[in-house]
Amino acid sequence: MRVGTKDYDISWERIVSDVFSPPVVWATLAFPIAFKDASNSGEGLLWAFIYIAAVCLIPLIFIAVQVKRGVITDLHLEVREQRIAPFLVTMLGSGIAFALLRLVATTSVMPAFALFSFVQLGVMLGITMMWQISIHAICIAGATVTCGLLFSWTVGLIIAPLILIVGLARIKLNRHTPAQVIAGTLIGIAMTMILFTFVA
Repeated sequence: MRVGTKDYDISWERIVSDVFSPPVVWATLAFPIAFKDASNSGEGLLWAFIYIAAVCLIPLIFIAVQVKRGVITDLHLEVREQRIAPFLVTMLGSGIAFALLRLVATTSVMPAFALFSFVQLGVMLGITMMWQISIHAICIAGATVTCGLLFSWTVGLIIAPLILIVGLARIKLNRHTPAQVIAGTLIGIAMTMILFTFVA
């Protein structure tokens, strides 16, 4: 059931889109990745919060400010042309996170995660210049493969149904066509596999 206007929606597809939005997915993934190789909880928290602040929080604040100013329509960047500036800000944040994590992290996993984010954002920006691909699909598919590669394929398989759920939510909201969701899923999977092969 839908309640409210276009700007206020508590349907299941809106909740799924919000809960599994790219910043939330990346921020959530930062914790298990950081704690995987950190020598103690304090170190893990530091690494995770550096990544979250630079890659997730700063771009989210930028988008929120732009939405309030009327420059951007909504937090999910419905209009393709409005995605470019947030992508550039997030790429800048990823670069900052990579540099900082190289300085403070005692392992290469978290810096690699920041580098992954930078490369993924560059690819997504390039595609967005021509076509409105599903960023939600790219991120949840990439996160699933990342969990499978880093923790176990059992974990990856447990998370895998989220790819379908998130994809259906984006289609149900009329934000993307099935082709855009499928393409996003395939690119998210392929990009993550390639990045792990050459970078991790």
